[in-house]
Amino acid sequence: MSLTIRPATPADAGQIGRLAAQFAAYLRGLGDRTDFRFTAETYVRDGFGPNPAFAGLVAESEGQVIGYLLYHFGYDTDRALRLVHVIELYVQAAARGRGAGRALMEEAARIGRAAGAPELLWAVYRPNQLAARFYEGLGAQDIKDLKFMSWRPEPAQ
Repeated sequence: MSLTIRPATPADAGQIGRLAAQFAAYLRGLGDRTDFRFTAETYVRDGFGPNPAFAGLVAESEGQVIGYLLYHFGYDTDRALRLVHVIELYVQAAARGRGAGRALMEEAARIGRAAGAPELLWAVYRPNQLAARFYEGLGAQDIKDLKFMSWRPEPAQ
């Protein structure tokens, strides 16, 4: 399998939207009840323009996008360290085990180092043991002392 890793573009929207739908279906099969809303349209809306929320990479084989990684930059004040926050990584099932996921992570790490961010950080849905094993195979460590939390406050009246 020939493999190319390159920056994601608006022209990739249809293929990324298709893969995102596959990823959502996979997570639902693991019990995730999230109302998945990421589509080709939201990819273009939020990933491009004057204030993009994320940047992306795609893994391409024989002209087809077989995987993608979305990220943005962040900062860890405890360690005074810039980092790359990987917000999503997915490789279609038929293409797994051939190096696409590793290549996407390595390219994100290279981009991070070039920007002064030597570390990648991400979250894994706990039941997704396939992903956890993949990341552990890269040498990633589980951060047991942190608990990710979310809050959506009501707008001020």
